[in-house]
Amino acid sequence: MERELALEFVRVTEAAALASARWMGRGDKIAADDAAVRAMRAVFDTVHIDGTVVIGEGEMDEAPMLYIGEKVGDGSAGAPEVDVAVDPLEGTNIVAKGTTGAIAVLAVAPKDCLLHAPDMYMDKIAVGPGAKGAVNLDAPVEENLNNVAKALGKDIEDLTVVILDRPRHQEKIAAIRKAGARIRLISDGDVSPAVAAAFDDSGVDMMMGIGGAPEGVLAAAALYCLGGELQGRLVPEDDAEIERIKKMGLQEVDKLLTMDDLVCGEDVIFAATGITDSSLLRGVRFNSQGASTHSLVMRAKTGTVRFVEARHRFDKKPFMDEIRGK
Repeated sequence: MERELALEFVRVTEAAALASARWMGRGDKIAADDAAVRAMRAVFDTVHIDGTVVIGEGEMDEAPMLYIGEKVGDGSAGAPEVDVAVDPLEGTNIVAKGTTGAIAVLAVAPKDCLLHAPDMYMDKIAVGPGAKGAVNLDAPVEENLNNVAKALGKDIEDLTVVILDRPRHQEKIAAIRKAGARIRLISDGDVSPAVAAAFDDSGVDMMMGIGGAPEGVLAAAALYCLGGELQGRLVPEDDAEIERIKKMGLQEVDKLLTMDDLVCGEDVIFAATGITDSSLLRGVRFNSQGASTHSLVMRAKTGTVRFVEARHRFDKKPFMDEIRGK
């Protein structure tokens, strides 16, 4: 992929963030998600790729656009053939309630280089490059905390672990507290904190717990670019989900998925734009002429990480009226 595509992908996540941010705190997560999906899909048509959505809004009969298998990009001659993973609004409840941590996010990789994760749960543990190799999803919580603290040169009491505030995590939360580490409980959206673990100044050292499998692949793509690590294991809830796993080609339903299983290839690009404030990105700020956005884009091939601050003039972007539902 040409390096210029990195900023083109930022345009895609910016559009989704701008469209959905207007719904912040208005209590309508469906409208917020729909706005993000329509905006992301519209801008994808302008990007010079021959892309196939492998992680998206669901199956063809479940989603009107950005569904699994849909073609995105302009598809013109010479366009690179790529797999695309998207979450136009990661944190629908967050936007509906006006709380922190919502992002618009995508990952792009060469064909067959992203795990085609089904829409089910995944048990995950994620760390940044400083603690790569120090975690094991099957190890006791205290052992992982001790190893990460040692790798980062910290006391356990100085570690911050992010975990979804769910009843299913009661035992894990109790174990983290017993070990003495700090906890940040979040209501939704575990991609952002997983990525934040790779940045020293984010205030996040680890992310763990059961969340969405598609979100696990998106986070893995980012950590792949950053030199971090994510391990996961699919958690099917019924026989139908077990069959879906096998159709993916994973005969070992309970296989421990490492980075090699989740993402591969030299040229992986990850982009995200903040919708509401988080430890990683600032949210959309509206002003008299338009809005400002804060985005992150990175490329595995070069290891370059860019934070992009942009100011958008809505009067210079006629297509924004359609994207924003006017």
